[in-house]
Amino acid sequence: MTSNLNEKYNIQNSDKTMFAVVTTGNGGYDKLHYTQVPIPVIETGDVLINVLAAGVNNTEINTRLGWYSQSVSLGTDAFSADQSKEAVQKSDGGWNETTPFPFIQGTDCCGKIVSAGDEQHHHLIGKRVIVRACMRKYGFSSLENIWMASDFDGAFAQYVKVPASEVFVVNSDWTDAELATIPCAYGTAESMIERTQVEENTTVLVTGASGGVGSTTVQLAKRRKARVIAVAGKSKAGKVAALGADKVIHRGQSIIDALAGEEIDVAIDNVAGEGFAEVLKSVRRGGQYVSSGAIAGPIVSLDMRDLYLKDITIVGSTAWEEPVFPNLVSYIENQEIKPLVAGTFPLADIADAQKEFLKKTHFGNFVLIPPKA
Repeated sequence: MTSNLNEKYNIQNSDKTMFAVVTTGNGGYDKLHYTQVPIPVIETGDVLINVLAAGVNNTEINTRLGWYSQSVSLGTDAFSADQSKEAVQKSDGGWNETTPFPFIQGTDCCGKIVSAGDEQHHHLIGKRVIVRACMRKYGFSSLENIWMASDFDGAFAQYVKVPASEVFVVNSDWTDAELATIPCAYGTAESMIERTQVEENTTVLVTGASGGVGSTTVQLAKRRKARVIAVAGKSKAGKVAALGADKVIHRGQSIIDALAGEEIDVAIDNVAGEGFAEVLKSVRRGGQYVSSGAIAGPIVSLDMRDLYLKDITIVGSTAWEEPVFPNLVSYIENQEIKPLVAGTFPLADIADAQKEFLKKTHFGNFVLIPPKA
């Protein structure tokens, strides 16, 4: 795979290089190569961003390991537990198509635009932006989507090129690291909230509420004045409550018993696994269940009677809705949400950052800081 890396990122043919982390295939931390590669060449419609900070997410680890493959039935924690053995390359291990190894991961990007591919976008040069990583290539009337850092090179580098349509200027006193926590987790959470039309007095159940998407879902649902019942580990229950959760159920407790007859309008569940059946049972007649992940395992037990006898709607959510990113920028600028930075690491220490991430003792997001260009 090293030869493929050299073939794709041939610095001999470029006089302008940058530092980046190139992921060379499915496998452990040995697949993460901190190296020099050519700076991306932009074309009409593109902008080049000097990456100031890049968030760490489950998705980069899952993609590197090939967790999205249909051959995998374990939860993400169990599947990622042993990263020392050589992984089998999985042609279906990516989100949409075969993962384009070797490539640069990094879904969350905060950076400054340094050049534009056409005069129409020159006004963006010098602006600090975040990048909408989920891109609807045929417009928002189609659910077809591609993702930065899953389908093409991302932000684990000093520079990244993206379509100008996918950058959003943010006028805020948040730090670069704080802005880098936003795109993936907040975009995913806000899209689920948009699709299920959470509003004032909606009762929302959020599983995995201390995780990246879960903690942001609590914030974003409370911003809409919903009643939020969160499920989280006992050690992090206080922090989840501080985000605004009206009630916190300790992970491992029976959700049905803890609800004591209260019914859920919308269950936002990125945990799945063995707990799926009980989450679905908690949803009221005519309510909704929505998911964009399966931390505890993708294979679940479904009693169809729980679904059809109560007219429950199940919603899958990957492609972000059009209002999501403009919404998030306005929330930041109006100080309606707050960032959750668990810590920062130099880009070169990506393996250490991912190891710390997988301990699941943190609250919030880890962020990688590339060397100054």
